Amino acid sequence: MIPREFSDRTPQAQSLRITLLTHSYWPEQSPPQRRWTAMIKEFSHSGWDVDVVTPVAHYPFGRRALPRKMAGRPFGLQKGQFTEKILRVPYLRHGNSRAARLLDQAFSAALSIPAGFMVRKPDVVIVTAPGLPSLAAGYVLAKVRGVPLIVEMRDAWPDLARDARLVQGSVKSVVERVVEFVQHRADLVVTVTEGFAATLRARGVRNVATVSNGVHLDSIPVLGPPETERDIFEAVYLGNHGESQRLDVAIRASALVGESMHLHMVGHGTQRPALEKLARELKAPVTFHPPLTGEAMMERYASADTCVVSLRDDWKSFETTVPSKTYEVLAIGRHVTAMVRGEAARIVMDAEAGDIVPSSPEAVADLWRQLAADRSRLVRNGDSRQWVKTNAEYGHLADLYMDLISQLLAETDSRR
Repeated sequence: MIPREFSDRTPQAQSLRITLLTHSYWPEQSPPQRRWTAMIKEFSHSGWDVDVVTPVAHYPFGRRALPRKMAGRPFGLQKGQFTEKILRVPYLRHGNSRAARLLDQAFSAALSIPAGFMVRKPDVVIVTAPGLPSLAAGYVLAKVRGVPLIVEMRDAWPDLARDARLVQGSVKSVVERVVEFVQHRADLVVTVTEGFAATLRARGVRNVATVSNGVHLDSIPVLGPPETERDIFEAVYLGNHGESQRLDVAIRASALVGESMHLHMVGHGTQRPALEKLARELKAPVTFHPPLTGEAMMERYASADTCVVSLRDDWKSFETTVPSKTYEVLAIGRHVTAMVRGEAARIVMDAEAGDIVPSSPEAVADLWRQLAADRSRLVRNGDSRQWVKTNAEYGHLADLYMDLISQLLAETDSRR
């Protein structure tokens, strides 16, 4: 959420150079890509230069699916969409296993260190995680180049490691130790939720700020209300099909409602094959779609009566997690079926965007039956879009980020 004092600020006049380390960037479609494409667009308006160090595009399939010219070549420079330069590093082909993906991320992160010396010396290094191995690379690069380090935590790591049972027992894993080591030694840690920022401060992390995810409202049209009469109730989920989302709940709920509804699942992820199998076994009214962007995505939103936002409710770290797609759904203005808790639930309630429902097939099915019977509940008043304009518009968020960076560099210069 943007503090009031930043909400009307103009971009910084001082020109700065940033090296950004990220495991995924344009032309891929991914959470870090969406966030940093939006940020860099705004940074470029203020004359800030960004060099992006990232692997050859291979998300989400673990292999290059785009033409070489778009995906990039190892240690080759590309022009970005705005003023940024992109330096690609090699990657390892992998499938859906956690171990293979972690190995790929570690490989690319290690090569990001020498790659970071192939671009001009920055004023600051920013590393966005996950992938977690990038944190170590960012720390080493910033130390050797003698510039401040900003660590951006887009998820609640290392807490998520225990919730996902990547770590078991009382002994801290190497991953936990590395993450905590870098968090405590970063010059600034940026979180995307206030809740996780509070958690890190309680652990003694000394300089923490929040810059949430968001959207560019001018790229998202205002949709009219859904039809007042309709034979089939339609729900849509757009986003990652992973373990964190527990999307089997939505599929089981659709099977309970039956032929009077249709659920559209848009995206990809490690759990998608299992979800497709479950839908077939239950004969659920579900259609799976590949990732959609632009006009095709808007058409899917326009066709929906409700949009699903989901995070599993048995991982404590998700109390301070907000799915990045939440802001897009709020901006669209469709009714939200929110299977979330904690900070994400509070945002949906504050924006008056829809219904918070327990993550159980029976509860979700009951809500969808009620909405289908009383379609007036699907008509929203525009408050959710106004909430986004006030709290999660990328123009304002980028101003806040630039202000934080400028303050950090001013404090660093004053100590020298």
